[in-house]
Amino acid sequence: MDKRYDYHAHEANIYQLWEKRQAFNPDRSANKQNGRPFTIIMPPPNANDPLHVGHAMFVSLEDALIRYHRMKGDDTAWIPGTDHAGIETQFVFEKKLQKEGKSRFNFDRQTLFNQIWEYVQENSGVAVEQMKKIGASADWSRYKFTLDEDVVDFVLSTFEKMHQDNLVYRDLQLVNYCTKCGTSYSELEVVYQDQQTPLYYVKYPLKDKLDEFVTVATVRPEPIFADTHLAVNPHDPERQHLVGQLVLNPLTGAEMPIIADEYVDPDFGTGIVKLTPAHDPHDFEVAKRHGLPINQAINTQGKITEAGGKYAGMSVKNAREAVVADLQAQGLIEKINEKYQNRVGTCYRCGRVIEPLPLAQFFIKVNDGANSLTKKALKMLDSGETKVHGAGQEKILRHWLGNLKDWNISRQIVWGIPIPVWYEIDGYEGQIQVSFIDKNGQYTQGILAAVLAKHSLEEILSGLQQTNAFAGVPYSVSRTQPATGNWLPETDTFDTWFSSSQWPVVTLKTNQESDFSRFYPTSVMETAYDILMFWVMRMMMMGAYLTDQAPFRQVYLHGLIRDEKGQKMSKSKGNTINPLDVIAEFGADALRMALMIRSTPGQDKNVGVSDIKAMRNLTNKIWNASRFVGLQNENNKGEFADISSKTSEDDQEFQNKLQSVVAKVTENMEKLQIGLAAETVYNEFWHWYCDECIESAKAGKLSNTALLEGLTVFLKLLHPFVPFVTEAVWQELRQQNLLAEDLLVTAAWPGV
Repeated sequence: MDKRYDYHAHEANIYQLWEKRQAFNPDRSANKQNGRPFTIIMPPPNANDPLHVGHAMFVSLEDALIRYHRMKGDDTAWIPGTDHAGIETQFVFEKKLQKEGKSRFNFDRQTLFNQIWEYVQENSGVAVEQMKKIGASADWSRYKFTLDEDVVDFVLSTFEKMHQDNLVYRDLQLVNYCTKCGTSYSELEVVYQDQQTPLYYVKYPLKDKLDEFVTVATVRPEPIFADTHLAVNPHDPERQHLVGQLVLNPLTGAEMPIIADEYVDPDFGTGIVKLTPAHDPHDFEVAKRHGLPINQAINTQGKITEAGGKYAGMSVKNAREAVVADLQAQGLIEKINEKYQNRVGTCYRCGRVIEPLPLAQFFIKVNDGANSLTKKALKMLDSGETKVHGAGQEKILRHWLGNLKDWNISRQIVWGIPIPVWYEIDGYEGQIQVSFIDKNGQYTQGILAAVLAKHSLEEILSGLQQTNAFAGVPYSVSRTQPATGNWLPETDTFDTWFSSSQWPVVTLKTNQESDFSRFYPTSVMETAYDILMFWVMRMMMMGAYLTDQAPFRQVYLHGLIRDEKGQKMSKSKGNTINPLDVIAEFGADALRMALMIRSTPGQDKNVGVSDIKAMRNLTNKIWNASRFVGLQNENNKGEFADISSKTSEDDQEFQNKLQSVVAKVTENMEKLQIGLAAETVYNEFWHWYCDECIESAKAGKLSNTALLEGLTVFLKLLHPFVPFVTEAVWQELRQQNLLAEDLLVTAAWPGV
């Protein structure tokens, strides 16, 4: 053996050896002793993005579990895949277009999709190659991409089935819309932030007493022209007399009745609220209860609509300033609280303030009687069919399942799986809005009836960008255009989480023929706790719907990786860890062990350069200890092969201790105490085997035979955590005829 361990010289060669021997494929594993299935479905990273330290964490943890169970002789499968990442990928591509002086509005939807597809294909191998560098022993022959044809077909079939089961509906609802990203989001994707916002006290003149006013406190004066009513609480004795009276809209002069509704908080502001149903979720619900009109003041571009008169076309910010100035000029602002604290919903992707907008969208019923998806998921937790590892995370999951609203699955982007719906045109031309690139390459939009006066339907379809049918327009669920009549396709795509919520089922259903029956339900879903509600919860609901079983038996939620001071990593702080840079400087094993050791599910972990250096030292320690054992063999030829039936007292004590270490590490791994298992094997190898046992062997108190056996066991115990250096040592010892098993990666776990 060389004097020093050179990870540069070994890691790539070792991985090639594993792949050449197909060591990761459960169909070709030489070590399926008991046949019990152990399956992990990989959380699919973005196919064309470099991995960050969070990805390195999930790869390390899952690979440790997979290697352990493979060595135990289980029928072990780690199914890898990557994600098309919907809005995130399109967002990145649009930034690329901006640098070229273009935007998504320059292209019809098919052209834009094709361009993004080519962009993704150019970078599609990035995530996979980087996972291999970290040591991921996934079965790449079973790799899936979320836009694979068979995956798309399965997702479409699920939607069709849910529609037949009356779990899908289309309705006009107030949705969370990002005017920058150009799409709606579910409630889960809105990030709420505390901020200081001016609170304006606006005076509404009473119709019959114009010198008297009703004052309303609001943070949003810009859509006042779209207000329909004021409201008070029916149990508020101080303001009950106002119910039924009329006030005048301070911007338009239109009459506005005052109504009563229990939603109004008598202690907020003046105890009176203005109702703008098109732009506030509470107001929208009040409007539905009372049958009030819904007047839209802001469009999907974040501009004031034509109904705003002089303010039409202004941005929300500019309109707010103009409206406040006009109201002040009329003496209709009583006061302004400049230090009011409120919470504002923002886009998780770009950070822009979310605009509640009334849009007709597709929704999934999540709590529909006997078919309740949320109750099925809760039943999995109640019965213990699924167990959650991560302090406090099951309580959070139960809270969301108990309060979840219907799931908006419509996204106004092209990069995704198209919703298979067609809208009837004949007789509904006045209820459909379209945007398209005309034959002259110009962006055109408008109500279909008006557009058809100048453009043919074929021209619209050819350059179609977006179809926006009103809620009452009939539609057909179909993958192809209906045979008779005139139709326009739905241009929305599915929420990325809709397709990924089916991931454990679809990856197995679309792989080898027997995979689903062989590997489902899967054993462990390991992922970050910050996507518990986005993904894990939805996988539980959809898994129960599609299979009547939990998609996984255990959920392991790792925490966020923070810097060595406990600060959140960010590029602006300059404290991020690039996994590939770390591997280049210290080796993959050092990165893996630094991330895993002493980690606890559900808790964040601090990692710095000093931690990684310490684990680099571990790889050197493994190499040096192994080199010493190998040299002992050269100096004492034949001793290792000649195992005497007479065992010394020291050797017996060593054996007893070794077995206790094996038992402890095995127990840790069985209980998913991965961080504790890593710490145990680290301490016992370094401080017991190296510091004590090797010194005992030097002093003649421990036989070389026992020393070799101890090294063999520790290489196996260490392998799930530091696979490269342990396999490299194993191959070196094989060349010296000191070991019988061919590959460490498929060798039997100690005691098996």
